[in-house]
Amino acid sequence: MIKKLTLLVALSLPLGLIPEQAVSAELSQYTAGRVQRAHNLQQDEKLGEAIEMLEGLNPSRAYDKAYVQRMLGVFYWQQDNTAKAIANLTDAVNSGLLQDEQAWVTQRMLADILLSSEQFKQALPHYYALSKNIPENQKADELWLRIAQSHYQISEWQQTLSAINSYVKYAGKLDVQPLTIKLGAQLQLKQWKASLPTLESLIALEPNKLVWWQQTAGIQLRLGQSKSALDTLALARRQGVELTQQDLKTLAQLYAQRGIPERAAILYSQLDDADSDVELIVLQAQYWQIAKEWDKSIAVWHKAAALNNKYRWPLAQLLLQQGYYQKAIAELDKVKDKDHEADVALAKVRAYYKLDNLEKAIIFAKQADNIESTTASKSWIKYLSQKREMAS
Repeated sequence: MIKKLTLLVALSLPLGLIPEQAVSAELSQYTAGRVQRAHNLQQDEKLGEAIEMLEGLNPSRAYDKAYVQRMLGVFYWQQDNTAKAIANLTDAVNSGLLQDEQAWVTQRMLADILLSSEQFKQALPHYYALSKNIPENQKADELWLRIAQSHYQISEWQQTLSAINSYVKYAGKLDVQPLTIKLGAQLQLKQWKASLPTLESLIALEPNKLVWWQQTAGIQLRLGQSKSALDTLALARRQGVELTQQDLKTLAQLYAQRGIPERAAILYSQLDDADSDVELIVLQAQYWQIAKEWDKSIAVWHKAAALNNKYRWPLAQLLLQQGYYQKAIAELDKVKDKDHEADVALAKVRAYYKLDNLEKAIIFAKQADNIESTTASKSWIKYLSQKREMAS
């Protein structure tokens, strides 16, 4: 893009386009004639011949030499010979003999070529020299944008921001490109708070671009503004921006932190692997459980248990809590985890007790006590034995 802009500048230069009589007052008659012939060849798309003619000149007058070097610089650039274009334009500019507006445009072209060739440090002195005296028919905002780009490319972040501020003075507002440069510099300088208004402006210009929403939420989280981060991601989603799977997970976590676990559960249920990734299924079950949506949580725990038997235990606990005793026993029978062996036996005690089956309740109370004698197992044995005696 920079190269195309530079070429437009080059083609706008009045080099060789001035009739011979108009330049004869400054150029020698011989040089003026050759310059005109070279221009005609260039116009006839005989660029190589035009360059050869100018290269054959060896003007004795310093001004003639500078003028020819400038013209060669333009022609070499049109020929995509960047090195020779830079060399000739540098000599022409450094001569100091081109004092009219053509001189300003020539130096601007040299700076632009250096920029497009990624010679940023070399371009900057030319741009700053140009900024001191900008002709009325030239765009000052474009010049300062080039300066900002050059500083950005060599990681001079504070100078980048200064150049963008100068750009605003002339442009009046920032569009996407300068805003992006400004944002990049702010992030490199860790100016987190200052970067948020920049991102707001980018979102206003490109509301469907995901990265602006992501960066806004990320910075808000960095600043401890979790509520704002939630609002940012939620708004992006409402406006039809397609969030990534990780963005949706982050949003779900933010809903949970904000005390809205049911929204977290719904978001997890809408992820791509929501029915096959056991970790995602467990999160859904847990958030439904936190939301006290017991039956929804049970249904999801069933899915998790079908994929991994270790989730039989939380499923059985919830079934027991909700009074589904027979279903709880069926799931407890399938728990194979040795770490929960005593707990499973005690859970069965409670289930059978609720089902008024004292005999089985006592059996599992003794079993639990044999596995690991605890205050709970002993209490159950004592209590159930008394109940049985009373009943008999």
